[in-house]
Amino acid sequence: MAFGVHGAAERPHPQRSLSERRRDALRVEVAREAVRLFLARGVAATTGDQIARAAGISTRTLWRHFPTKESCVRPLLAAGLDAATAELRGWPPRTDLPDFLLDSCGEATLRAADPAVLDLIRMTLTEPALRAVWLQAHDDALPVLCALLAGRSGADPDDLRVRVHAATLNGALRAAAEEFAQRFADDPSIPDTEIIDCLRTALAAAAEGLPY
Repeated sequence: MAFGVHGAAERPHPQRSLSERRRDALRVEVAREAVRLFLARGVAATTGDQIARAAGISTRTLWRHFPTKESCVRPLLAAGLDAATAELRGWPPRTDLPDFLLDSCGEATLRAADPAVLDLIRMTLTEPALRAVWLQAHDDALPVLCALLAGRSGADPDDLRVRVHAATLNGALRAAAEEFAQRFADDPSIPDTEIIDCLRTALAAAAEGLPY
């Protein structure tokens, strides 16, 4: 299966407002404190009150932003996906998608290589509640990926082929992030650019299609 479809790149999203940037910064800070506490105490032993206190906000404010303590990590898990979809909006015509992603996914790579994100991704492999948040972040990214791929091919976002292509790309991004997180745990000295190798392998497997 090839990802190379042709067409005009989509227009970039408008600049976020100051209040939106402040909200996002707060949510990321809460996520980092949640990861720190989950690592130190375990997910089950950590409370929403503790996360709020560590982030310097009230528990009421915490629950206004997040429905559960596990969902507090969502901003860190979604950041790499958001960066990748933002990069895709600049996908130039007549360029294969794997080549474009490997050449221009700098911001997404840096986000995915964040040690806090890597710690969190590894926890999603053993903590079912965090796993659910990780998978939901990818599930929520599917409509965005469908819209981007459909815009390039001229197909409907609900077209089955478009949805399969989007799901395949989504799965490749997730598998690459999980692979790099595991490699980093085994050898923290590996360079951040190692994630590009993981992504290259994942995209190549996706482009090969299903095995016989």
